[in-house]
Amino acid sequence: MTTTPPTSPRAELRQRLLSARQTWAQGPAAPAAQAALDKRLAEVLAQLEPDCLGLYWPMKGEFNPRDAARTAQSAWGSRLALPYAEKTPVAMHFRPWSGEDPTVVDACGIPSTEGKPVVPDVVLVPCVGFTGEGYRLGYGGGYFDRFLADHPGVTAIGLAWDEGLLTRDALAPQAHDIRLMAVVTPSQIWG
Repeated sequence: MTTTPPTSPRAELRQRLLSARQTWAQGPAAPAAQAALDKRLAEVLAQLEPDCLGLYWPMKGEFNPRDAARTAQSAWGSRLALPYAEKTPVAMHFRPWSGEDPTVVDACGIPSTEGKPVVPDVVLVPCVGFTGEGYRLGYGGGYFDRFLADHPGVTAIGLAWDEGLLTRDALAPQAHDIRLMAVVTPSQIWG
């Protein structure tokens, strides 16, 4: 007899949000939400004018930050970087990115680039869920939390759909969770 190991409340919450997000992202409201979040993010980045902007390659219904990357390059001459994750030991760093389609995949199978590690001054962080105070629920690997803990001077901006908003009680932030400077959604800026 095979038994399924019990899952944590956080893992169950993550799976529920991911499933709902993927369904929502294929629906009619998604394109307008993408445009609204692009506009709101551009306003935030205009205040920060990053020298080096760390982004992520979108997956599983995430907001696509590629237009933000183009804006940062053209408006402020920002350099761009994509994360590269390693499984043993669990770690993540950023590598320079030209803005073109990525040429390699990291140890987690996520598109990335080649090159020596760089440390962006502003990092865009994908959120599966988030609280109004700026705490984030990610994919559970701890990659962004570890990177941010090792680089406390980096400005971290979460990106999420409004549907990912959670109460603090529902998320129950843990000791290792890093509070983001803000979370930007199509409707507002949280944090």
